Amino acid sequence: MTAINTNLQAMLAARNPDQNQQLLGRSLNRLSSGSKIVNPADDSAGLAVSSKLDAQSLRVQAASTNVQNAISYLQTSDDFMGGITKILSRMSELTTMAKDLTKSPSDVAVYSKEFTSLQDQLRTTIGGSAAEIGGTGVGAPTGSFNGMELFGSAPGITLSIGQAVGQTLTLPTTDLRSGSMLNLIQQDAGGNYTLTFTDANALDAISDTLQQVATQRATVGGVQSRLNLASATLQVENENLSSTISRIRDVDVAQESTQLAKYNILVQSGTSMLAQANQTPNAVLKLLQQ
Repeated sequence: MTAINTNLQAMLAARNPDQNQQLLGRSLNRLSSGSKIVNPADDSAGLAVSSKLDAQSLRVQAASTNVQNAISYLQTSDDFMGGITKILSRMSELTTMAKDLTKSPSDVAVYSKEFTSLQDQLRTTIGGSAAEIGGTGVGAPTGSFNGMELFGSAPGITLSIGQAVGQTLTLPTTDLRSGSMLNLIQQDAGGNYTLTFTDANALDAISDTLQQVATQRATVGGVQSRLNLASATLQVENENLSSTISRIRDVDVAQESTQLAKYNILVQSGTSMLAQANQTPNAVLKLLQQ
């Protein structure tokens, strides 16, 4: 049928460029944004899954930060205990030197002063209330990390080491305000130490304290090993999550560039064919002229 008012061929030819133009625009948006999902309609299921994975990835990163901070906390504690070990070693040396018969009373007095000074340093580092370590107590010990006392008797700190509920780890309590250490740093009501370096049991007390500190350091080292393993696991988990999210969301530039070229050609060829279809009614003029 030949008609003037309705050019069916042109209408059909106009539909294809319109569709290809939309596909061309979508391809341009993907390449410009770097994402395959520019609008939810592009991949609603993929958008939902990637959103959940995004949240999981953020939790993994937060847990990784928790673990790194906990490692710093334990390293600080271990560094302080390393210094305490050196102090105790010096105290045991002073105790042994004081038993030298060639030392004069004035020499022993000098040793005693240094021994007491080292006890003061231990109290300052460990801290504790008057009820715990006697004397006036130490309310703000140097053995602290971000305002948290390292060597008190408070319950251990529990932290999240994973993205799921229940993935937690409790740091052990490093209590140096009791046991053998207390015998070294305890004071009476007058502020005098209950143990002096000339006491018969002073060397045994120091040796027991060295063992106490060594045991605490071993415990801290074991937990730090667990945290290092957790940190490595979280890093791998985050890498895998990022890879999965990328496969869902990120555009393949090479593939999308090919699609862009295809749609660009189709739009241009469709436009050209539409121009040809619009010339079809001109045949009616030839019929009329004849």
